[in-house]
Amino acid sequence: MNITVYGKHIKIGESLEKHIIDHLTMTVKKYFKDALNAHVTIEKQGQLFETEIIVNEGTGTGTLIKSNGHEYDSYRSFNVANEKIEKQLRRYKNRIKDHKKHKEHSIDLISGMKYVISPLEDSDIDDHEKSPTIIAEKPSNVENLSVKDAVMKMDLLNLPALLFINDATKKLNLVYYRKDGNISWIDTKMDIA
Repeated sequence: MNITVYGKHIKIGESLEKHIIDHLTMTVKKYFKDALNAHVTIEKQGQLFETEIIVNEGTGTGTLIKSNGHEYDSYRSFNVANEKIEKQLRRYKNRIKDHKKHKEHSIDLISGMKYVISPLEDSDIDDHEKSPTIIAEKPSNVENLSVKDAVMKMDLLNLPALLFINDATKKLNLVYYRKDGNISWIDTKMDIA
């Protein structure tokens, strides 16, 4: 497995890089022996270090598993993110095993376009003719998933929300994290069949 370690606004020393590579390799190989690569970014934000880990588990589904950690020490920040990624990898591995036991899972996709827009400012609220600025756009797919799998995917990708087609009902659904930490699920009446 190829692991790249980046420092944003800080220099990563040999000792920290070795610590990251050794521990992350051990963590990932425990669950996915054929994992392709991982990217670790450590950034200093004020007094805190933020570590972000992204792992491509190598199963061919294109799933990237993400985690992050915030601490006052770069080693501790990585360790927090590494513990989170281990939990996510374990859950993901167990769900893959469960899926294979119960049924072959077919993934039908609906293509769409994903846009990132700038937030509205107070001056933009009164101007109804003005559209928000599009910062980025890229093709995106809406997958057929069970609610359980949609929540898992949202968790693994560290997303605030996920749009999907419910496997059971074939209707467009949305799951998202609420401010109180719970997850909301919207089951629309929109048929996708």
